[in-house]
Amino acid sequence: MLSTVKVASPPAKAVMIYDGDCNFCALWIHRWQQTTGDSLDYLPFQDPSVAVRFPEVPRGQFEDAVQMVEPDGHVYGGAEAVFRALARNPQEEWLLNWYEHSPVFAHATEWGYRRVACNRGFFSALTPLAWGRHRDRPTHNLVRWVFLRSLGLIYLIAFVSLWVQIIGLVGRNGIQPADSAMSAMRLEADAQRLGVDRYHLVPTLCWANTSDGFLIAQCAAGTVLAVLVIIGIAPAPCLFLLWLIYLSLATVCRIYLSFQWDSLLLEVGFLAIFLAPLSLWPRPTRAAPPSRLVLWVLRWLLFKLMLQSGCVKLLNGDPAWRSLSALRFHYETQPLPTWIGWYAHQLPAWAQTASAVVMFGIELLVPFLIFAPRRLRQWACLALVFLQTLILLTGNYSFFNLLTITLCLLLLDDAALRVLLPERLRGALLFPGEGQDRIAWRWPIQITLLLAAIAVATSLMQFSAMFRLPIPWPRPLVRVYAWLEPFRTFNHYGLFAVMTTSRREIIIEGSDDRVAWRAYEFKYKPGDVRRRPRFVEPHQPRLDWQMWFAALGDYRQNLWLVNCCLHLLRGSPPVLGLFERNPFPQHPPRYIRAVLYEYRFTDFATRRRTGAWWRREDKGLYLPPFSLSHQAEPFEHPAR
Repeated sequence: MLSTVKVASPPAKAVMIYDGDCNFCALWIHRWQQTTGDSLDYLPFQDPSVAVRFPEVPRGQFEDAVQMVEPDGHVYGGAEAVFRALARNPQEEWLLNWYEHSPVFAHATEWGYRRVACNRGFFSALTPLAWGRHRDRPTHNLVRWVFLRSLGLIYLIAFVSLWVQIIGLVGRNGIQPADSAMSAMRLEADAQRLGVDRYHLVPTLCWANTSDGFLIAQCAAGTVLAVLVIIGIAPAPCLFLLWLIYLSLATVCRIYLSFQWDSLLLEVGFLAIFLAPLSLWPRPTRAAPPSRLVLWVLRWLLFKLMLQSGCVKLLNGDPAWRSLSALRFHYETQPLPTWIGWYAHQLPAWAQTASAVVMFGIELLVPFLIFAPRRLRQWACLALVFLQTLILLTGNYSFFNLLTITLCLLLLDDAALRVLLPERLRGALLFPGEGQDRIAWRWPIQITLLLAAIAVATSLMQFSAMFRLPIPWPRPLVRVYAWLEPFRTFNHYGLFAVMTTSRREIIIEGSDDRVAWRAYEFKYKPGDVRRRPRFVEPHQPRLDWQMWFAALGDYRQNLWLVNCCLHLLRGSPPVLGLFERNPFPQHPPRYIRAVLYEYRFTDFATRRRTGAWWRREDKGLYLPPFSLSHQAEPFEHPAR
């Protein structure tokens, strides 16, 4: 807001004049000084020299709003003065550009500034509650350092976990061989004359090779690259290759890597490429600070993840969620419960209802604090980590909880994170702004702006679909969304939209005479009722998980399960390696079948008396007996 006053004796360097008695002003002036450095001076209008140097400016003008006196003698006040001051830092020029080119932005910021200026006492009292006592401008160099290494650790877990089971799942002698799937894709691509579009629609490196060795090589490469990220070598190139390889394996492994945390890892991993320093061996004291825009996009992802997870439970109309009774079933019906989940299931009904209320509060309300001031954002981080820790303790959800907690770290700043570090490490970690000048490349703003635009636009389209809002999105935007879909990098989330209220378990059994049947015990999923539920996270036994989904339908909807049984009849070592033990160590069985049971947790009295963690009830055949030579019985819909 340009003043009608022009000083007769302009300063050699621009001067920002503010109310020195206002705590709110003092906080922000302190931060602006760190942003603008020595490019301008700051003076409280109570300083006697102000009236002497700038007698043309009335005292009431200083009392109403901050004033900035430029070297050309012009005086600017209010929001424009703030933006002109911040524009001394090239990274903040965009605010002044918006102000000068967008009347809506200019009027909105001036209106907001006037509201604050007219209520300085209130905002002065609110400031320590919202921002805390830390007055320095927040930095996120240490936060990025910890975030990238945590993400590298999660990638390491994901690749090693997949490495030990990928051959049994999609190897040449696995349940669903990758070479068969890729051969079918080649035939279909040739029939449709897709050309190079095939690589976009089916983005995998396995177009070049589908051998067991190449599958293992991708897991090994991912493992090595994850270690490099943890060490801090070439983080941006390594993160790009990690994203590419995990996308390749997720594409070729199909249902086995179709879980929401696989999609979340791809999205977080892709966005992290643009948060990482652009150097081969970035030294903390010389790396450019992280892009605030990319940091905001990652926070937006956390917001989307949590809010969609809460909304989907209510919008799908599931009566268990709407009546707040879902947690009475959740602990025993989730795919792989832990023994702590058994104890959580024993809580009284009122406690389960209260837990559901707390969960909805965290998922539906706390996400909005992600964009709140510093202290409120820290409370949001604490609440979200608390929820993820409870989920981690009561259920085996692979690396999902660790990845979400890693995202929550981005709600902190360096000052808050240092408090959590051992004292001897605090002084050892020196980051930009505390030591040497920064000399490093940065991602161009055009790229990060495009990234943010895509992330927000795709999220809004997903929210509109979730809330069933008939918004006529522009066709080019719809085409971009469709084009991005095969890459699984801008995703929709929402775990347990419908609560399963009973637990069906498939037990695979083999026999030589169709009289005596012996069970193939899985490594982690419920089978033997006396076996205590185990902790397996962050490793994910993909076959055990897939068996939970298979029990929700029948074998015609899960032909991969029939393939699994065929491999057991053949005695396939890679497939047998996915099981806890082989009940036919000398030779494969002649017949195989799958029986359906309903499982429920026992109570304290039953477990003390019998030692059983589960009780089960036979629900009939899931897959009728058959052999390699012929079907022992017709494949009819089994009794349920």
